[in-house]
Amino acid sequence: MTAESAPTPANAANPANPANPAELLEIARTTALAAAELVRSKRREGVDVAGLKSSPVDVVTEADKASEALIRSLLAQARPGDGFFGEETGAGATPDAAAATGITWVVDPIDGTVNYLYDIPAYAISIAAVEGGADPGEWTALAGVVVNPVLGEVYTAVRGGGAYLGDRRLEVATGKDMSVALVGTGFGYRAERRAEQASVVSQLLPRVRDIRRIGSAALDLCSVAAGRLDAYYERGLQPWDHAAGALIAAEAGAQVAGLSGAPVTDRFALAAEPALFAQLEPLLVEFGV
Repeated sequence: MTAESAPTPANAANPANPANPAELLEIARTTALAAAELVRSKRREGVDVAGLKSSPVDVVTEADKASEALIRSLLAQARPGDGFFGEETGAGATPDAAAATGITWVVDPIDGTVNYLYDIPAYAISIAAVEGGADPGEWTALAGVVVNPVLGEVYTAVRGGGAYLGDRRLEVATGKDMSVALVGTGFGYRAERRAEQASVVSQLLPRVRDIRRIGSAALDLCSVAAGRLDAYYERGLQPWDHAAGALIAAEAGAQVAGLSGAPVTDRFALAAEPALFAQLEPLLVEFGV
């Protein structure tokens, strides 16, 4: 299904009885497709910068806000007792929203906003349903969807059920030595962090096939799942950046973790087939990631 054919989410079962992952996935998928159509439409109309976040180059657009408002509204209609944790509006429809069902929706309304601003076709809507609140160190991701509105690609996963691009089951690329690995990464918005990240890249680049900087963490993680990247690492990710993509990559066979096996945090994230992960992690630590 392409982004143009997004249906409206149907109401789920009584939220007092938490839905199973397949039901959560369907809600996430239909909601993400509806947001994708909105984002596409607003991009055709022209992009207005609504404000700045962490630095003068870290922007938020009116479309980011409109997409998150639509997603929040549709999820509240489908499962009114759930929690919500979005990039633009923060946590909690009500103070005890997550406690009512145990489910929180972690949402990036447009991951890759700078790409969106410049009309580069590498941005995504990312929606994940997690159990256990908004802290990645404490949650269990149950279902996730990442939609590229331009290409109409829909990545999905449920915990224990595999990862898919449309109807095609995804598996990470295996058997790659680090010397021929295509590695994705991303850069922060603060100048001092960029300088540190540039130092890591300059040391890593001679040791791998090449480096890619696509500009959307969600799509990078999905690219690992699809075998379009062999590995992806980044420092500075927020929960909404990786919630859905990390589940999709893991369900495709990737190891996805922070340093020393810890959960992904803003300190570090690495996704790769396990044997390649074992080669890359100590090297990145050595380089000062």
